[in-house]
Amino acid sequence: MPRVNRCVELFAQGQPVYYAGPSERSYQGGRADAGTWADYIVYDIEHHAFDMYQLGAYMQGLVDGGPTRSGHRSPAVIVTPPFDGTSPDVVRANSWMIKQVLAAGAHGLLLVHAESPEAVKAFVEHARYPFNKIGIGEGLDEGRRGSGGQESAAAVWGVSEREYLDFAEPWPLNPRGELLLGLKIENKRALSNCELSLRVPGISFAEWGPGDMGMSLGFPDNHDEPYPPEMESARSRVLAACKANGIKFLSSVYDHNVTMRIDEGVSICTGRDGESAAKIGRAYTRRTMPV
Repeated sequence: MPRVNRCVELFAQGQPVYYAGPSERSYQGGRADAGTWADYIVYDIEHHAFDMYQLGAYMQGLVDGGPTRSGHRSPAVIVTPPFDGTSPDVVRANSWMIKQVLAAGAHGLLLVHAESPEAVKAFVEHARYPFNKIGIGEGLDEGRRGSGGQESAAAVWGVSEREYLDFAEPWPLNPRGELLLGLKIENKRALSNCELSLRVPGISFAEWGPGDMGMSLGFPDNHDEPYPPEMESARSRVLAACKANGIKFLSSVYDHNVTMRIDEGVSICTGRDGESAAKIGRAYTRRTMPV
């Protein structure tokens, strides 16, 4: 069968991926988004209500509206929880959110304001079961995710509970893993530690978060290009750290520059041009997986 997470499958083919937000945070929105043009849905609860009933209904809508034209049970869903990666204590205190989001069947998590490698380490550990040992003693301690959420998550993924326990691992740390764990390096403090944070095993991708990074650097209205030199320097530093650690880089692309950005090293694409930029990018990389 294909991978549960079609983004992982596309990455293995050397293809970039493209994402969008949910059309509506409801069961009906999930059914509609089962046929999305995007490879994954970023489900933001950093700036929206932390409503697990709503997320669960959305995930069920995706399943009931599927499968996708690529043959996957649903598009991947990566959730942005509403706590910052300022310290390991903050991550541990809010780890109940990681448990609940993963129990809803999410395919990944994006840690905002990832300011320290210690916080990133705690983030990875709380997303893993303790019996999965890859990386233990090599930058990670034992996983802290417990039993209880695998039944509901496995039903969303369309696998057995035992299979879910094996597959709910961060990729590419575990080649069999289906979880994508990402970081937002989106302020000066996070930027100062980005090389160390992106070295933590288990991280799949990172972005530089231009909106918050711009605010942190004193540019409150510069979310979109063109960027001042200070922001360009921050973006370049995060991109370089991603490349050095074999991590996918997320960045905005537009119709006029998507091919250049792909050549630069962008593997996860977003932006206001959305579907039209994705069409250009997919043609450029000669993608064969149906959308």
